[in-house]
Amino acid sequence: MSRAYNFCAGPAALPAEVLLQAQQELVDWRGKGLSVMEMSHRSDEFVSIATTAEKDFRDLLSVSDDYEVLFLQGGASAQFSMVPLNLLRGKKSSAYVNTGIWSQKAIAEAKKYCDVAVVSSAESTKFSEVPTQETWSSVSGAAYVHYTPNETIGGLEFDWVPEVDGVPLVADMSSCILSRPLDISQYGLIYAGAQKNIGPAGLTIVVVKKDLLGGALPLTPAMMDYKIAADNASMYNTPPTYAWYLSGLVFQWLKRLGGLDVIGEINRRKAEKLYNAIDNSEFYANPIKVGSRSRMNVPFTLRDDALNGVFLAEAERAGLLNLQGHRSVGGMRASIYNAMPEEGVDKLLEFMSDFERKHG
Repeated sequence: MSRAYNFCAGPAALPAEVLLQAQQELVDWRGKGLSVMEMSHRSDEFVSIATTAEKDFRDLLSVSDDYEVLFLQGGASAQFSMVPLNLLRGKKSSAYVNTGIWSQKAIAEAKKYCDVAVVSSAESTKFSEVPTQETWSSVSGAAYVHYTPNETIGGLEFDWVPEVDGVPLVADMSSCILSRPLDISQYGLIYAGAQKNIGPAGLTIVVVKKDLLGGALPLTPAMMDYKIAADNASMYNTPPTYAWYLSGLVFQWLKRLGGLDVIGEINRRKAEKLYNAIDNSEFYANPIKVGSRSRMNVPFTLRDDALNGVFLAEAERAGLLNLQGHRSVGGMRASIYNAMPEEGVDKLLEFMSDFERKHG
């Protein structure tokens, strides 16, 4: 079997080990005579799969019993509405940090339900640097503070956790969850679309402190009420069962690797190699300031944009896929999530060096 290295920002690469296990279990799951895709979500077999996945996820992140872990649908974009619908709890305003496109989408959606104070923005630096905490406006009186620790499109990442004076901190961790150790106790709620570091598209995980549940706005649809989801073990309706199962296999793979300390160090090395190569080149450039650079999504440009198409075509022939930057920013982007092996980054660096010699 020959597999390319997939640098897509999402749906992203899955570990080959996980795909092979899923392949083996596809038609007949552990002698039951049917696929996980065909199981009732109420069956003992699937409840066991779901329960094990949640336990493994909790183990990886050391999630205490003070939190609910919800396996939902609608992608992270649905959370842009669900967060204010559930967390306003009688207050009229919320606080948001603007560090890029996904922050802006969350802000626009929240404005439908409450007053939104943008307490900090990276716009003045053209989204090249995370604003320091000292520059933030006060968050006092806000129902919650929302930020995006890693901006998938722009490649901007916080390397620190905001201090928010006891206000519940909410984070869209779609691009960085499970990529390094995390102290969940610092957050009121985190959410993440699965299709980057967790599993296939179709599943979204929400980790929410239990004392934040039960105050949803009266207009909140039942499917968007966290408490209803929690009370029904994320099965108020039929959940995305196969995505849940595959995500569980990813959690087990991460545990076998040694957990988030180990994968965090691997991710640090991968990103360091790639940024070093870009910084030491006169042909490639990265727009993000050191200290604000994402470990997961590395945007870069070529000295001559006219070479972009050539670069992408030659990269694909070399087995390096989906390196085109997001349409809103252009250039290139290498997403190097957990499932991207270090040798994939090495292969990309070798290609980039050869390409620079030929076209520089």
